[in-house]
Amino acid sequence: MSNEKNEIEKLIDTMISSGDDLVQKLKTVLPDSLSESMMLFHESNIANLKKIKELLNK
Repeated sequence: MSNEKNEIEKLIDTMISSGDDLVQKLKTVLPDSLSESMMLFHESNIANLKKIKELLNK
C-alpha cells in the first residue's frame, strides 16, 4: 500500500506541475479573459489534488 500511495503522490505532483506549465503556455496565446478562467480552474484543481494528497496521508 505504501508503494501505491507514493505513486499516487508522485502522480499528483506531476499533474500539478504539468498544469502549471500548460497554464503558462496558454496564457501566451489565449485572450486575457480566457487565460484568467484557465488560471482559476487550475488553482481549483490544485486545491482538490492537495486535499486528495492529505487524505492519503491520514
